[in-house]
Amino acid sequence: MTVRKKPLVVITRKLPDQVETRMRELFDARLNLDDKRMSQPELVAAVKEADVLVPTITDRIDAALIAQAGERLKLIANFGNGVDNIDVAAAAKKGITVTNTPNVLNEDTADMTMALMLAVPRRLTEGAELLRSGEKWGGWSPTWMLGHRIWGKRLGIVGMGRVGTAVARRAKAFGLSIHYHNRQRVAPAIEDELEATYWDSLDQMLARMDIISVNCPSTPATFHLLSARRLELMQPRAYVVNTARGDVVDEDALIRLIEEGKLAGAGLDVFEHEPSVNPKLLKLAQKNKIVILPHMGSATIEGRVDMGEKVIINIRTLYDGHRPPDRVLPRNV
Repeated sequence: MTVRKKPLVVITRKLPDQVETRMRELFDARLNLDDKRMSQPELVAAVKEADVLVPTITDRIDAALIAQAGERLKLIANFGNGVDNIDVAAAAKKGITVTNTPNVLNEDTADMTMALMLAVPRRLTEGAELLRSGEKWGGWSPTWMLGHRIWGKRLGIVGMGRVGTAVARRAKAFGLSIHYHNRQRVAPAIEDELEATYWDSLDQMLARMDIISVNCPSTPATFHLLSARRLELMQPRAYVVNTARGDVVDEDALIRLIEEGKLAGAGLDVFEHEPSVNPKLLKLAQKNKIVILPHMGSATIEGRVDMGEKVIINIRTLYDGHRPPDRVLPRNV
């Protein structure tokens, strides 16, 4: 009996142990145990010999890299929901399938969005840092460390997909009024459940909200969707929370408006030029004008394991002769 050869699967970053163990069981898996980001020459070598490449958001899988892929490469199984790090069209032209890991991080990202929504107006990190620094605390005072409540405020969600909807459910429980802008209206049943108001005009919604939550993907159409012009439409009391992608917001304009007191602050888990963080954002954080986190929105053990399981399912499905469940098609298809 002929034993089918296991596909060579090259994984670009360190994954949870149980995911790596399962991959070693099922595939000829080449792991990245020290979690050092692959250089471009290392990525070139990987695509030339692998049957499957498992990259992450930190890997740029562009057309030039895909053009150098060997004939064996049949699948780019992205360990992540977004595929803005991959030229999907270039992969399709070369006959390479691209998959992602959707719908496993919705709740985790929504949790982090809600955490930032609370942390910024309630000055949570500022208070925590005061005690952590060892500075003497004089005790409770009626006028000390005053922030703003979020109950009763208007929340504008930019991108009412699965994450945006999960954010809306949490926010409604906290007493916020739900508003949203999306390419299409959500189902009437969801609008009714959330008592949500749809805004066809993003400009008009921005001008009326107390908090804006960015929950849309990064695409050419959403690059700087919150542009300088649009950010200037917002009220000086308003906050921006972004747990989606950094380039959806014009970061320089956001910084300027917060510095000038034309926006109340921001909670950011993503940045326009990751992993670099604008020094001006760091200064604003030091002044307690904003709260910034190092892209932690999906950073739960459960979420990462679920992502790994989806990658494995996509690989096994392809090599069993079927279409992977999480196949991503070029946008013009």
